Amino acid sequence: MERWPIGVFASVDAGLGVHLDVAQELGIPSVQVHAPHKETRTPQTAEEFLKKCADAGIMITCVFSGFEGESYADIATTARTVGLVPEETRAARLQEMKEISDFAKLLGCDAIGLHIGFVPEDTEGASYRGLLDTARDLLDHSAGNGQNVHLETGQETAEHLLAFISDVGRDNLFINFDPANMILYGTGDPIEALKQVGHLVRSVHCKDATWAPEGQRGVAWGAEVPLGEGDVGMETYLRTLADLGYTGPLTIEREIAHDRERQKADIGTAVELLTSLRDRVLG
Repeated sequence: MERWPIGVFASVDAGLGVHLDVAQELGIPSVQVHAPHKETRTPQTAEEFLKKCADAGIMITCVFSGFEGESYADIATTARTVGLVPEETRAARLQEMKEISDFAKLLGCDAIGLHIGFVPEDTEGASYRGLLDTARDLLDHSAGNGQNVHLETGQETAEHLLAFISDVGRDNLFINFDPANMILYGTGDPIEALKQVGHLVRSVHCKDATWAPEGQRGVAWGAEVPLGEGDVGMETYLRTLADLGYTGPLTIEREIAHDRERQKADIGTAVELLTSLRDRVLG
């Protein structure tokens, strides 16, 4: 596959991703996919989805999790409900992540991804220590399936994320870098963050956003906007990826599943923008 193939976030039967036929219609050669519901996380589903991808000439590059009970209504609710951090759901979600890893193996995919949640600041506390054990358990299971695990950025600063990865101490833990999330969550300048964590970046999202008003960052959401219309600076983003030696897919994510027509149109525009910028940056 060529350097920096365009990708899109898609879904098997769940999540915010576009349907596979949208990727096919737009001529997109790679997808990250949101894992299907538990009842359809089966060999038959995997076989059928793989056939659709093969017929469309599409490669699956990462399988992402999502859990019942997660809510992104606001930043405080996100911190309380998302990922493996909430202690009351941690064991059940760990088991589900292992099942997602097994499903990804059926798809022949060597990477799974997730928002682990807001990693606790208190690195000596029981919640943090328990999260380390949970992450190691998942990583060991994934390693048995020949997979890396990609943590999506945004909910921690670059420094805190790097410290957590170091504390976990597993060689199959990497980063899915989403520049817009750094802005949406107010956790740091995306380009500077990318430079800090770039040695661990194995997949990326191409998504754009505008900052929350001064004084509200980290408390109120920024706003997701069409690619190229926000504060990321997409050409600078791609040039930084080039400087870091990143060669993988440029996966578009547009999280407006409530408006499928606009989502499709914005993704089409993003494909054109990324293709133009890729040609300019790579020459």
